Amino acid sequence: MQKTLSLPNIQRIVLLVKMSRPAQILAIILVYLFGSIVAWAHDIGIALPAFTFGLVVVLTVSASIHFANEYADYETDSLTRRTPFSGGSGALLESGLTPGMALKAAWLALLAGSVLGTLGMFLGLLSPTALAVLIWGAFWGWMYSLRPLALAWRGWGELDNAMLGGVALPVYAYVVQAGPLDPRVVLIFIPFGMLVFINLLATTWADRDADARVGKFTLATRWSVIHLRLLYLVVSLGAYVYLLMFGRLLFPQVVILSSLLVIPVLLWGIKAYTRQHSPFPTVAAMTVYLLTQVAAWGVTLLAR
Repeated sequence: MQKTLSLPNIQRIVLLVKMSRPAQILAIILVYLFGSIVAWAHDIGIALPAFTFGLVVVLTVSASIHFANEYADYETDSLTRRTPFSGGSGALLESGLTPGMALKAAWLALLAGSVLGTLGMFLGLLSPTALAVLIWGAFWGWMYSLRPLALAWRGWGELDNAMLGGVALPVYAYVVQAGPLDPRVVLIFIPFGMLVFINLLATTWADRDADARVGKFTLATRWSVIHLRLLYLVVSLGAYVYLLMFGRLLFPQVVILSSLLVIPVLLWGIKAYTRQHSPFPTVAAMTVYLLTQVAAWGVTLLAR
């Protein structure tokens, strides 16, 4: 029998930390740093108070999205074979608490993030553009898991998540520093968004059997293996075609060269996709790309 919310405070805190998915929180911090360094490398002054405040706000909103996902995926997470990168946190299942606890935490975190974001705008720490991007991201983050759209259940979750984590998040970090948004800056983050997309293909592949059993129709449950592999390959190659096409317009040379370091890891991901349960090779490719981008844009910043 599932428990009601009667855990001691310290256990509740531990449970909330687990449900927030610390590994993904760390990834969010790195992506936020990525967007910030791109801003600084474009001769935008370093505003550390805004950087810190903007990070706290986006982490709070991101936690609300993770809690909402824990609530929506409770059934499928109870059936899947978890990996460190897929199948949810497992925190609710381990605690025996009802999924309603995750939904309450999601609403509280969203409320806290909304209050902080609004306060930040009035204090001059967040621009109206940054707040608008934050609201946009929060909406689509919640709609990834929950009704009325429940995009992850209808074959649109991979694209939604890629646009949020791969493009909207670094754009948010950029405008926290810059204020207004130069639309051309969005184009800088498209290749990373494409790698986030294939990461979603790999993580949903690991959960495909459980998702199919509960009626969660991701691309991995709808498409054949051949079509999934082809999509993975086309998007992977597309990221590098994009870099070559727009290289001189958008990226310093060191950024393009650093991207080449990811190719061996990406080839590993292409070979492993649908052939092994763990999404680790694809997660590694995305992570290495992110780290090399942060380092290369950091070199560009130092050179200026």
